[in-house]
Amino acid sequence: MIFLPIIIFFILLCIRVPVAFSIAIGALSFFIIDGGIPTYIFVQRLISPTLSFPLLAVPFFIMTGVIMNHSGITRRIMNLADVLVGHLVGGFAQINILMSTLMGGMSASANADAAMQSKIVVPEMTKRNYGAGFSASITACSAIIAAIIPPGIALVLYGFISGTSIGKLFLAGILPGILLSVLLMMTVRFMSFKYNYAPSRIKRATSKEIIKASYEAFFGLLIPIIIVGGIRFGVFTPTEAGAIAVAYSLFIGFFVHKELKIKSLPIVINESVIATSVILLIICAASSFGYYLTWERIPVILAEFMTEISNNPIVLLLIINIFLLILGMFVEGTAALILLTPILVPIAKSFGIDPVHFGIILILNLSIAGATPPVGTLMFTTCSISNVKIEDYIKEGYPFIIATILALLLITYFPLISMLLPNLLM
Repeated sequence: MIFLPIIIFFILLCIRVPVAFSIAIGALSFFIIDGGIPTYIFVQRLISPTLSFPLLAVPFFIMTGVIMNHSGITRRIMNLADVLVGHLVGGFAQINILMSTLMGGMSASANADAAMQSKIVVPEMTKRNYGAGFSASITACSAIIAAIIPPGIALVLYGFISGTSIGKLFLAGILPGILLSVLLMMTVRFMSFKYNYAPSRIKRATSKEIIKASYEAFFGLLIPIIIVGGIRFGVFTPTEAGAIAVAYSLFIGFFVHKELKIKSLPIVINESVIATSVILLIICAASSFGYYLTWERIPVILAEFMTEISNNPIVLLLIINIFLLILGMFVEGTAALILLTPILVPIAKSFGIDPVHFGIILILNLSIAGATPPVGTLMFTTCSISNVKIEDYIKEGYPFIIATILALLLITYFPLISMLLPNLLM
């Protein structure tokens, strides 16, 4: 009976009940079956996350990403990526990756990045005879970068749930994001030689073109610098950083680029509210589910089980990575992050693993799983928007998934990659 709510949760997922309702119903079953806990506590646990000040950062960063798409910032960053890497073999695929790296610090969401680039970059790739599966898979895998480049929403959620410094997490995500970008670009180069994918530009951009594109994208590129710098030097909190990012992007849209119009604001607000409500509904449901996990001592049981397998942190991290990759193939990344953080962080701490380092591993792992079949959300997002068959995605996407897993292993077993900047600057 102790695991019945978990079983109910997975059954509901399998029959395609929305994630938030699957979690909430699973949690409610515990309160009904147990009988000793008043059901009004279930309602209290549902509502309590909405009172959290740090979680205000989530809608702010989501809104920043939406404003960027309506204010011309996204188009200017794409142009900058083109002049920087468009001359390389597989030019548009390289642009795709670099754009994810540059935009990751602004869109704050892997799913948002994947959706945006599926609309903007993938059509251009297919026009230039890139394979449909190749285009969709590189878009999904490059979107993973947005999850760990600050100010990723997943970083905010992990920091809030685990009590870890969000400022340190922001700094910790920078080098892993760059590493993942480099490995994906190397993979694209190899695959482009195989499929004979040409550069998007005939020749390397001139210094004048690079300077012009950099100038046009300059104000947009300042957003992650302002966010990370302000948090690092104590000018504002991560939540306040989100509000400042919204105000700054509105200023750029209205007065600098002059492409954002008053009539666009209702559309911006509508898109932001819908995206925010999906995430916060999952968070609220997971809060009640977390109460059940804590009451039944599930984290303690799991920790004892893993300790019995091995006392070696290296082996533990390998087990956790395999577990997360498999679980993430079936459970939506945000929901898995919210549910697993209170379970796995105490285990990692007991083995002497820094919670900042572990946070990057956890978020990257679940994001990679989102790009893998059978039910990866990034995979479905890119395939549905791009009208690409899942089998084509799988056939042409496995080299990129292998590259992301290689990055995960390097980050897992070389903590300096994620901890260098937090240790230096904080």
